[in-house]
Amino acid sequence: MITAAALTALALGCALGAWRFTAARWTHRAPRLAILLWQALGLTWGLATVGALLAFAVMPYDRGVVGGLAAFAHGEKPAQPWDLPHVLAMIAGLSMLAVLVMVTLTAGVQTLRARRRHRMLLALIAREDPGIPGVRVLDHPGAAAYCVPGWHSEVVVSAGAMELLSRDELAAVLAHEAAHVRERHDLVLLPFAALRAALPFSKVVGEAQEQVELLVEMAADDRARRYCSPRRLATALLRFGTAGAMPAPQGMLGLHSHVMARVDRLIKPAPELSTGWRFGLLTLAVTLVTLAPFLWVIRL
Repeated sequence: MITAAALTALALGCALGAWRFTAARWTHRAPRLAILLWQALGLTWGLATVGALLAFAVMPYDRGVVGGLAAFAHGEKPAQPWDLPHVLAMIAGLSMLAVLVMVTLTAGVQTLRARRRHRMLLALIAREDPGIPGVRVLDHPGAAAYCVPGWHSEVVVSAGAMELLSRDELAAVLAHEAAHVRERHDLVLLPFAALRAALPFSKVVGEAQEQVELLVEMAADDRARRYCSPRRLATALLRFGTAGAMPAPQGMLGLHSHVMARVDRLIKPAPELSTGWRFGLLTLAVTLVTLAPFLWVIRL
């Protein structure tokens, strides 16, 4: 009973934390740390919610979640008789776990298929440009710049974008897209897209996904700033915004989302978080990630 109560409290705490987190403003000062905390909240909420249901379900075995599930799987007789609430909790817990796993796998498979189709299309219509080696160029008048993540990642830019941007601005845009590829931001976004598919009517989940999408773009901006002027990247973003840039294809990571918030941040950067704050938030993320599995394993 204590394990189920602890996991329930943890799940409610994560839900409340996510709701409060959507309004936080420090996240723009440390986007990578904020992404890590969002991931910790999402993972912990899922494990705690499923764990609370399963902990209640296997309570008659008095062995904790993992031990109780193992005893159930081996067909052992519980120390106390099962009743309808425990049976329903088992069904609900296993069903929720199956849904979370399935939506994640489905989102991953759909994304991989979309990228594979797009790579085949690029092989037919894109070209190399000696002026920007390693980048695929689309002969399209619209402004577009995006990356195709994966084992064989590619950065793509349109002829319209090359005409729209100066050489320095184009270099800033390519550095931004290369940052998405290096840091595998597609893997960061995948669990949140899957959770949105599982809970489409949840306002908190929708806001969390939007927040993480913005933070991913800011993290890529920060990495790009190592190789280019922040002002050049800001002007490139504004040019894309005013030119009506083409959206990135499904499964790809583009450039022009959340333009004004990012331009503001590039032109007027806020002071970085103090070391104490960073250490405290990192400790919180690590604690969250380890707490739910710990409660699954121990017997209370």
